[in-house]
Amino acid sequence: MRVSASKASASRVSAAKVSASMSAPAVAVPAVTPIREVARRMDGHGVGSVVVTEDGELCGIVTDRDLAVRVVAAGADPDGAVRTVMSSPVVTVDAGDDIHTAYRIFRNTGVRRLPVLDGVRVVGVLTVDDLLMDVFQRVADLLGPVAWSVLAEPPGPPDTA
Repeated sequence: MRVSASKASASRVSAAKVSASMSAPAVAVPAVTPIREVARRMDGHGVGSVVVTEDGELCGIVTDRDLAVRVVAAGADPDGAVRTVMSSPVVTVDAGDDIHTAYRIFRNTGVRRLPVLDGVRVVGVLTVDDLLMDVFQRVADLLGPVAWSVLAEPPGPPDTA
């Protein structure tokens, strides 16, 4: 028996949106937040980045690497405002974008975290790790039926080679 995939199911695979893979909500802090507090929030939320906002709009991002390089290694004041060590401008992706757009942005920019916007509002963060989970899920979806069919087959004669 031959089964063919419909165009509808093929379009569902390519239509995966960024919003389905992102972590939400994003951990956000005002630009005047002390760096020490930003580090505490990263630890408390178990995240490697925090988005920085000013008047409710995204103005920067701070990563754990930024803290290590721009604060610890540089001897910056941990009680200073996070705006002094944040990365800006920020590369972003839209929540409604196709996941393949995010793949291209990661590949072309070299960043590891993308704040996800819905208009001007930050609604989440998409990381390289999130995309790895997307890849693993796609492989599992592809190989799942194959793996189950192999497991369901009765064992053959022992390999004597």
